[in-house]
Amino acid sequence: MSATISVQVPREILHAARLTVDELKQELALALYQQGRLSFGKASEIAGISVWDFQMLLGARKIPVHYDLQDYEDDLATLHALRRHDDCQ
Repeated sequence: MSATISVQVPREILHAARLTVDELKQELALALYQQGRLSFGKASEIAGISVWDFQMLLGARKIPVHYDLQDYEDDLATLHALRRHDDCQ
């Protein structure tokens, strides 16, 4: 079961930072992703943008994507499994 929480940010803070609510969400997502506290998918979800747009945002900020050998091997195994599944149909 998924639950949500609300965080109250005074309007003056947003105004002082010159951020909209959407921009604040993106900044939070970028910071947590950069610190390794959130996965790519969860960070793009918090940012409220597509994974493609989140990738572009990371690139614009020169934040490297966390993708290691284990991620590659997992993706490769998934692709092989999908191929076997397609071959059986």
